[in-house]
Amino acid sequence: MVNVALFVLEVLFVLAVVAGVAMWSVPAALILAGVLGVLAVEREQGRRKGTTS
Repeated sequence: MVNVALFVLEVLFVLAVVAGVAMWSVPAALILAGVLGVLAVEREQGRRKGTTS
């Protein structure tokens, strides 16, 4: 339950940051969202690889 709550808080924080950057510059927000998306996928793949092996 704690992990789910922390995940939700993390997602909300990232969305707030991306929305704040979008108010300043939409292209910068798109680049930031892309980089954060790649980091999220790499983190999840690393977590899955570590638990299955």
